[in-house]
Amino acid sequence: MRGLMIIALAVILGVALGTGHVLAHTRSESHTVWEIRANAVDLIMTLPIMEVRRIDPEPEPRDDRVKAYLTSRVYPMAQGRRCALTPPVETLGAQPGFRRYDFTFLCPTAKSIQLHSAAFFDLISSHVDFAQIQNATTGEFTEQLITNERQTVDATDEAGGRLRNASFFDFVRMGIFHIFTGVDHMSFLLGLVLISRNLRDLIFIVTGFTIGHSLTLALAVTGVVRPHPEFIDALVALTIALIGLENIAVQTRKPVPLAVVVGGLLLLMAAARVFGWGQLPPLLLAGAALFTAGYLMISGQLTDAGRLRIVITLTFGLIHGFGFAADLLTMQLPPGRLAELLVGFNLGVELGQLTLVAGVTLLAAGLTKLKLAAPRPIVVDIGSALLVGLGCFWFIGRSFG
Repeated sequence: MRGLMIIALAVILGVALGTGHVLAHTRSESHTVWEIRANAVDLIMTLPIMEVRRIDPEPEPRDDRVKAYLTSRVYPMAQGRRCALTPPVETLGAQPGFRRYDFTFLCPTAKSIQLHSAAFFDLISSHVDFAQIQNATTGEFTEQLITNERQTVDATDEAGGRLRNASFFDFVRMGIFHIFTGVDHMSFLLGLVLISRNLRDLIFIVTGFTIGHSLTLALAVTGVVRPHPEFIDALVALTIALIGLENIAVQTRKPVPLAVVVGGLLLLMAAARVFGWGQLPPLLLAGAALFTAGYLMISGQLTDAGRLRIVITLTFGLIHGFGFAADLLTMQLPPGRLAELLVGFNLGVELGQLTLVAGVTLLAAGLTKLKLAAPRPIVVDIGSALLVGLGCFWFIGRSFG
């Protein structure tokens, strides 16, 4: 009965949270290559098909509508004046799942050229454009991040090439920022605190998670393994739901029915994908079903799952490590500084997550000491329901969105 109540609460919370955007740590990205030849500017813009569908939600987005949207928002400027577009805008060949467009602009002068992109920010404010800028006249090459807060960049400002000239501490800050702006990663970390019964459990959990994400972060950035980012986003959401489901299994002491139901639903998703519904590979979903069922049955039967959790959270860390790497994979990091920058980013991630975990732990201890905290079973039930609702909502949205 208690388990049913927790699951019902999870559904309610999931629906309530559904009013927000599906992608909590939304990776809305585009890639632009700007080539400047005196007062002529050529732009090649590459868009994942999921970004194109933000403009035109049709199954096969119409090029004319996409081009009209982009040409009104993406253009160079010279001395504050917008450069003229030289038609036509050409559609180039692209890899499956992407669209590429070629724009040509003619500026009134070759002086003080700036690049402006307001595309997608009206649709999703967390969008990032990775811009590569090549000045054919001077031979200079720089990279820029165009964001909602910084939609115009100076094409001739060497100091603006902050990816190329990024310091060790820049990447430490980027790692910290990645944690505190990723609601899904923060939710998972808070779930780790929730399932920790004591300090020893918390040490096991954080250790496993750190080893896992450090390993796959290094493998992904160095190019040894390059997973599909959309699959990783969905799996990150699944790990959040699993943290909550483990708590339900432990509290109810009935892990088998829960494992059968959740594993069965994942297998149904795998079968649906065979018939063309969804976007996660059937084998990935089948593997997730087996892992989920086994994880819930084992954790629900153990009286002391602390040592098991270091293995489980290591597995979860492997998945989140690929998620952490996503921000770095498209930046074309300088090979000579790869180790330095990778260590800096990973250190930032560690500092961010330790700050979050320590802050929540100290807050909980303080509230308990002041006798302001609710009883632990109530906190665990509500927290578990929140994690299950949130994780399932994101997982379904990322699997079918």
